[in-house]
Amino acid sequence: MTDILTLVFRTFSSQTGQNKDPGVCPPAAAAAPRCSSLVVGQHRLSRSLLLLAAVTAASELGIRVTFFAQSQIQSLPVCLQRCSTTLSPDGLKKITFSYPRTLEELLQRVASLHEAPLPPSLIIIDRLDGFLRDPGAGSHAGFHSGELSRAAHLAALLCDTAAFLTEVLQQRGPSSDPCRVIASFLSDVDGGQESKDSSATDPVLDVLDRYFQARCTLDQDESYEAAAAAAQEMWHIYLSGRKVSEEGAALAEEWKLLCFPDGLMKFKSV
Repeated sequence: MTDILTLVFRTFSSQTGQNKDPGVCPPAAAAAPRCSSLVVGQHRLSRSLLLLAAVTAASELGIRVTFFAQSQIQSLPVCLQRCSTTLSPDGLKKITFSYPRTLEELLQRVASLHEAPLPPSLIIIDRLDGFLRDPGAGSHAGFHSGELSRAAHLAALLCDTAAFLTEVLQQRGPSSDPCRVIASFLSDVDGGQESKDSSATDPVLDVLDRYFQARCTLDQDESYEAAAAAAQEMWHIYLSGRKVSEEGAALAEEWKLLCFPDGLMKFKSV
């Protein structure tokens, strides 16, 4: 999965979002064994990142994408709207948007993905925390034991579904890429509190990390570098992941994201 995020970062590394890095090419499946990743950070930014991943995967890699969200997508990021080559009609047709309202609906729809005539090669879930949080709890009540079990159940289903769809896809074409999963999550620890304990941990995030092989962490930079670059915001993006084999290495990669007042986004490798 991190191969798709890296492709997104390289594709939109130009400020206009219109001129692609000529060195960017679709990644090979053999070079991308990590097939599940969790995007952790602010909802607004994580949703934009998920949309960039969906459109890039469909247009650049030609794969089918299923995008789950509780609220309807009203618009695409500006950098996508201005990138006519990426927003090809054929590419957008490969994306299916689905809007389950509850965790139960999400579980049912994920479990039925194998019934689709053309199953997806990429499953995206926007705001896992919205599905997992107990609707009867207050907005500041946090997660409890019920959420922990729900998190484990959903994460296990996503991994099992991706593994099964990978087998289905490879039966249809041995060279097919594996089915990947990308999900976003806003930790209770990073939920916008003015005073955050840097040593605090989120038990639900700990559970999710057991299932997702890689994490993409969004961390806002409060320095003056954004203003110096005429940007509205600057974010650090950390890609990290555990070893997936004895021969493999742990994932460690860093990017910077500059968000400009006109809505454009520029990624820079660190």
